[in-house]
Amino acid sequence: MNSQKTGLYVASIFFVIFAIGHLVRLLKQAQVTVGTLTIPMGVSWVALIIAAILCVWLWRLASRSGT
Repeated sequence: MNSQKTGLYVASIFFVIFAIGHLVRLLKQAQVTVGTLTIPMGVSWVALIIAAILCVWLWRLASRSGT
């Protein structure tokens, strides 16, 4: 088993879970408050896009790497 390939797949799965979490927050319009600061929805849009791009990128890297 290639540990680098496995690591890329695992990281990709973490990023897709992260992206799904932000998508759920956006769909449910859930407010997130840290202390007295309310996190704007725009932060979740940015995080969703970045996480999705990283997920696809890492998955493709893992798929291309040889066994």
